[in-house]
Amino acid sequence: MIKRTIFIGFMVLAFLTSFFVIAEAKVIVKYGHVGPPIHPQHKAAVAFAKYVTEKTKGEIEVQVFPLGQLGGERSMTEQVQSGTLHMTAVTANVLANFVPQMGIIELPFIYPNREVAYKVLDDKEVRERFAKYCDEKGFVFIGYTENEFRDMTNSKRPIRKPEDLKGLKIRVVEGPIFIDTFRALGANPTPMPFPEIYNALQQKVIDGQDNPIYTSILMKFTEVNKFATITNHILTECPVVVNKKFWNSLTPEQQKIFREAADVQVKVNREENAKNRVEALEKAKQQKVDVVILTEKELEAFRNAVKPVHEKYKGVYGEEWYNFYINKIKYYSQKR
Repeated sequence: MIKRTIFIGFMVLAFLTSFFVIAEAKVIVKYGHVGPPIHPQHKAAVAFAKYVTEKTKGEIEVQVFPLGQLGGERSMTEQVQSGTLHMTAVTANVLANFVPQMGIIELPFIYPNREVAYKVLDDKEVRERFAKYCDEKGFVFIGYTENEFRDMTNSKRPIRKPEDLKGLKIRVVEGPIFIDTFRALGANPTPMPFPEIYNALQQKVIDGQDNPIYTSILMKFTEVNKFATITNHILTECPVVVNKKFWNSLTPEQQKIFREAADVQVKVNREENAKNRVEALEKAKQQKVDVVILTEKELEAFRNAVKPVHEKYKGVYGEEWYNFYINKIKYYSQKR
């Protein structure tokens, strides 16, 4: 009887020891972004987390924090760089405050269409360059999430030409290209974290903001901004970056799983965005938003207005990198 009791005690102890070793071995990864919980960006991030957890058999659990719960984009980028946050998806032009070359993704009116943009972003040589630039600043680049092509809303008047923006206080992403773009268009750009936009619009601290029309509807910006213009002026891609020290702590197999999960994330994000584009304009009309869709001639006036922005950033990025990227766009524009 005593032997049996000792044996049972030994087995319980072994089980508990095993349990605590397993629990201790589990890695919790925090992943922050500013997209709302029902946005395609968040759905894609959740798909990323699910893939990692399943493929690592629960050894790594990725916890996703949407809507800026862990801070604004700039703050989360700083956290990833310092190692207090594992990973984030951050607007390319916010990341450009740390890795200047990444800002080229979001130069205004740079892509002729979405198909070409995706081919450039997925190009092997382009991704290798992004990875190299990020690595130099303590980040590991593994892929993208996406907000969408950006449009404009405001509370004052319809926007059909750059002159219509004169004097309007427009909230912009906290990135240099956004500030320079709207300054070139005649507006008064006002950098502000995404979670603060609605209150600022409601309290008339700002007159308008630029976000994809779907995001503006989702976040209820169109409750207080009844004028919208479909400009597709900037494609907001959010590179996904991981802290370099944490990345190096992963095994090669785990790193492979993270990269595979990043590919799943891109696919889910783009598919969900495609669905939402179909519904966005109809929803705006239902909300009695005055929606302006620019003609090709009207768009040309905006493209001409931002030419100085391209010239400036050719100098910032270096002519070689700028020309490399532009040539990729030209290549895929001509390829059928």
